[in-house]
Amino acid sequence: MNGGAWLIHIPNPHPFPPLRIKSISAVSSNDTKEIRICTNRTCRRQGSSEILQVLTGIAPPTISVNSCGCLGRCGAGPNLVVLPSETFVNHCATAARAAEVMSIVCGVDSVSCKKSLEALSLRKKAEVEIENGGFDTAEMLLSQAIDLNPIGGVHYIYKARSVVRLAMNKTTAALEDAVEASTLAPAYPEAYVCKGDALMAMEQYEAAGESYSIALDLDPSVRRSKSFKARIAKLQEKLATTNC
Repeated sequence: MNGGAWLIHIPNPHPFPPLRIKSISAVSSNDTKEIRICTNRTCRRQGSSEILQVLTGIAPPTISVNSCGCLGRCGAGPNLVVLPSETFVNHCATAARAAEVMSIVCGVDSVSCKKSLEALSLRKKAEVEIENGGFDTAEMLLSQAIDLNPIGGVHYIYKARSVVRLAMNKTTAALEDAVEASTLAPAYPEAYVCKGDALMAMEQYEAAGESYSIALDLDPSVRRSKSFKARIAKLQEKLATTNC
């Protein structure tokens, strides 16, 4: 026994040799699970920050992924714990291993998780293209990522494609992507920011204000963002001009 739960070997098709973890039940539609990854000094040296990025990028909205302090298993890291079952996983040092953990938590096969990693890789490539102004290539990469039908992180992809399409003056498509992102992840504030941006471009200022307000309700810290302040200032200016 360990913390009141039996330790078992996870059999194929989800092998975790040579570590042993407690049984993880799959996420149901009404469940919300959390994965916490230790980012303390030892685990961080073993790559836990990268594992945090991977798990965040492939997690569905029903699973939150956060960093945490030491889990008491120094030297066997990177370490993580799945809550609320208090399932500890050691030696989660590669993207493939992280994807296997996610596949067990989500109750899907390893093929689906490989597709999720591919989709994440495509999104990262698209982000580089966006920084360099390669919007056509970025849109193509993000569309390919969506077509892979990954198990999670899809709301990030739709949000990114919304940004790209708005930059390409594809305002209707940008709005559709932002709406899809907010539908997939209703608690994702950036989706509503993107929705507001698309509505601003379509001169639907009151609707844009409502969308920005939702983002602010979900994450009050965005109020301190210079870019968000600029959005609100522009919105107020447009509303004042419209009401004259």
